[in-house]
Amino acid sequence: MTSRKFHDGRHDGLQPLESLDLDRVTSFPDLLRAMSRTAFSGRSLGEAFEVMLAMVDDPDCKVVMTLSGAMTIAKMGKVITKMIDTGMVQAIVSTGALMAHGLSEAIGMVHYRHDPRMSDEELFARGYNRVYDTLEMEANLNYVEEFSRRALDVLGDQLLSSEIVCRALGRVLAEGTRGSGVLRSAYEKGVPVYVPAFTDSELGLDVSTWAMKRAQAAGEAQDPMDLFSALPRYNPYLDLNSFARFALGAKRLGVFTIGGGVPRNWAQEVGPYIEITNHRLGTSLRPPRYQYAVRICPEPTHWGGLSGCTYSEGVSWGKFVPESEGGRFAEVYADATTVWPLLIKAVVDERAAKSRARDARPDAEARPRPVAVAHGRLEEPRGPHAAPSGAPAARTASGRPRKVKAKPRP
Repeated sequence: MTSRKFHDGRHDGLQPLESLDLDRVTSFPDLLRAMSRTAFSGRSLGEAFEVMLAMVDDPDCKVVMTLSGAMTIAKMGKVITKMIDTGMVQAIVSTGALMAHGLSEAIGMVHYRHDPRMSDEELFARGYNRVYDTLEMEANLNYVEEFSRRALDVLGDQLLSSEIVCRALGRVLAEGTRGSGVLRSAYEKGVPVYVPAFTDSELGLDVSTWAMKRAQAAGEAQDPMDLFSALPRYNPYLDLNSFARFALGAKRLGVFTIGGGVPRNWAQEVGPYIEITNHRLGTSLRPPRYQYAVRICPEPTHWGGLSGCTYSEGVSWGKFVPESEGGRFAEVYADATTVWPLLIKAVVDERAAKSRARDARPDAEARPRPVAVAHGRLEEPRGPHAAPSGAPAARTASGRPRKVKAKPRP
């Protein structure tokens, strides 16, 4: 049997771990930095914090946020709006359901906690739609449809895409007296919102029934089955090429992903899309690939689905910059509702602290403080340039008070 030589990790350049000392944690950034020196999902979240900070603070990076899962009905909507309002993201790719449930909240509707004593049959009879432990009232979705119809009426016969519809909804929210909402923040900040699987959502159904109502009002649908021939003027390729232009216009790209599904793949396929365009059409565009990437998703990799695939796997498709060329990735295998708020709170607080530190160095602090003199007697300076309470007055090199000859009284 070959004998082993026991190494010390320090000699092999390994990074030592540190026990999480809560007595030394005074802020969310402190907590996540400390967690990055622990293990398992805690370490992953701490590493995600560092990559997220680098991504949102890179002035040449445009960040795409992809969203799946019922995050707005799970009351994560204000986390999304905080990210938009603070300039963390420049484009959003989402499921339509997530936007619809967020719109329900934005127009004043309420979601409720499910009472497990109520069966699903009873919920249906009472007009409650269950999403695991939370309820969306069917009446809410009817109000969403009425609101959406007002925005669509303004668009009229315009050729539609999900980006155009979401921007119109955001505009109506912003121009009204409604509260905050994802689509409102996106409209006000000029952040495009794309819903690639648009017909797989309440919003898609609303656009379809809106087109049916227009056909019915015009007398074009004499039979109920004729209504299903009343198609809205909608072209999803407007979204595809709008997003491609967005990505091509970025010096660097970053992506922040909740979950996976269609939004994740649709956003990530922009690199391969441009690459095959070059190959098939003879163009020479630079394929946009993501240099930064952070995702939160509990999906394991061994099931083989897109939601669980690693960023390293995406490198093989030409979707990401390899780590060997500067790519920075972090993947957190966890329920987003438990770790997403912690991550964004830490990023927001860290950026705010940096901003306060910059603001704490005004020009006035660099100027010498004037010394006040009253009739030959040294006084502490007063006013905005005064020394803090208890601070010594100006003194000579020997430590004695500096004397200034006063002018005689007139």
